[in-house]
Amino acid sequence: MAGHTIPHFQNDAGHDLIEVGVNEFMCCGANPPHDHPHVYLDMGNEGEMVCGYCSTLYRYNSTLKGGDTIPPGCQFEEKAA
Repeated sequence: MAGHTIPHFQNDAGHDLIEVGVNEFMCCGANPPHDHPHVYLDMGNEGEMVCGYCSTLYRYNSTLKGGDTIPPGCQFEEKAA
């Protein structure tokens, strides 16, 4: 796969909060093999949302672009086979 249309985020470090620059995205939990089902999350107008699988709180930050995150490094990158 050449990439994702919708950003995917992971939380290997176990952060309580990850700020993201998008309102719609996929949460993967942690990197495989410790991931959970990749679930679509849509914050709508709320500005934040908790993943029902891993309990990560995601918060929209308008100063971030696309897949950028605070803390950095939470964008999921699929490893080539």
